[in-house]
Amino acid sequence: MLSHASRIGVIARHAFTQLVRMKVFYFLAFFAVILIGSNFFDLPQHEGPESAGINILRSIKSWSLGAMTLFSVVLSIVATALLLPKDVEDRTLYTILAKPVPRIDYLAGKLIGVLLLVFVSLALMDVLMTGILHLRTEMVLADQMAVAEARNWPAQDVALLKSDILAQGPTASLQGAVFSVFLRATIIASMAMLISTFSSSTLFTTIISFLIYFVGHFQADARAAYFTHEAGTGDGFWLRGVALLISLVLPDFQLFNVIDAVIEGQVLPLLILGKLTLIGLFYFVFYVIASWLVFARKEF
Repeated sequence: MLSHASRIGVIARHAFTQLVRMKVFYFLAFFAVILIGSNFFDLPQHEGPESAGINILRSIKSWSLGAMTLFSVVLSIVATALLLPKDVEDRTLYTILAKPVPRIDYLAGKLIGVLLLVFVSLALMDVLMTGILHLRTEMVLADQMAVAEARNWPAQDVALLKSDILAQGPTASLQGAVFSVFLRATIIASMAMLISTFSSSTLFTTIISFLIYFVGHFQADARAAYFTHEAGTGDGFWLRGVALLISLVLPDFQLFNVIDAVIEGQVLPLLILGKLTLIGLFYFVFYVIASWLVFARKEF
């Protein structure tokens, strides 16, 4: 067991270093520009001044989490699609498998290397977002308290306004939303790994992965519409079986859309986060095993 973990760790570190040398961290500069720009970009407000500050904080979270989602999806798919073909092209794969290294260790190490890169990237983004959001929350809070004091608001209303502003700042739920972005990226990278085991083209892996990702967002709606249409046919048992099979193979990415609620200041329940974690782990293991079964049959 320790030897397997050691091999996986070495391969993961090599994959991480390989991706860093490809300069994939350049996208962090774009994220910084977006985030800093959203910090100073105040949209016209149609509500009262007490709502303007809250909307600014929501805008910062919306821009930041949106950028995290976009970059994590793109990075997970592209980085995973690049690794196997590049190892074949450089003949690194032949050297590794000749040692010999179990193929499941090789696949798990490569995938963990990609996920490590995604995790580090999201962590850096999260630190930047949290720092700017904290500073802007303090600014908004000071401005709104001054307005409330000038208008002689009742203490109860002042306390409520303060609570609403702090709910829009850095919270545990916001960190949970970032973690849900990482869990979604874990599933996407694992799925791309499976596709890359039977595809020799990076472009094909990338396109199919993006298609499955977009289809996964409409899976629940399509399933509900289909079952509603077929509800009176008496084939409910078979339909539920088909739905279960589809759910096992194709993730329902709508489950991870908890970002909007967090942007509005709602609390992300730990039960929901735990459920998403279990789903992410399930698909990680499922896709790794499926990738191994396909990869084990290939001749190198």
